[in-house]
Amino acid sequence: MIKPTKPIIFCDFDGTITDNDNIIAIMKRFAPPEWETLKDDILSQRISVQEGVGAMFSLLPSSWKEDITDFILQNARIRDGFREFVTFTKERGIPLYIVSGGIDFFVYPLLEGLVEKERIFCNGSDFSGETIRITWPHSCDDECQNGCGCCKPSIMRKLAKSGSFRIVIGDSITDLAVAKLADHVIARDFLLQKCQELHIPHTPFATFFDVIRVLEAMEVKA
Repeated sequence: MIKPTKPIIFCDFDGTITDNDNIIAIMKRFAPPEWETLKDDILSQRISVQEGVGAMFSLLPSSWKEDITDFILQNARIRDGFREFVTFTKERGIPLYIVSGGIDFFVYPLLEGLVEKERIFCNGSDFSGETIRITWPHSCDDECQNGCGCCKPSIMRKLAKSGSFRIVIGDSITDLAVAKLADHVIARDFLLQKCQELHIPHTPFATFFDVIRVLEAMEVKA
């Protein structure tokens, strides 16, 4: 196993830190049936993540904000070992950033007390209109034309210093572009399949206790 120095970790949120994808949970509970077509179009890459997620949330009235937020806060589950993983990175002095295609109104509350807000990058929300409008404070830089929404490759380019060993932890289509830039990927579900297909250096995980064991085996050093 390689022994990287100067590691930096970029970790997804929905379906990675949480057991389930919160956007999908919201859509299943609150959205009309047409959200399914938008989801399929995103997964097949017929439309961009930014276009699809924006369109899905535009199906929901802004007046439902409290009901949607309460639903997520009551039903979302943090994956086993995440708190211990955060402690591990702090003890080792490893920079940890949460890069999420999720939305601020549920990402920030679910991570409160676990990860500092300045280390969280996610999409924004505007409830001032008739329907929910998603905002994109971390959109693609000049090197990315994927319409990511929250552009994880752009954030990596901004934060990872030259010579850093870039570790990505994720599960879905929104993690694929940044996984292709990583030195090592810790993956599950869809992202694991893609890493296998594309021969991206990776290790599978189920819980964050697995992630800790992977990092210990790699002997990461800040």
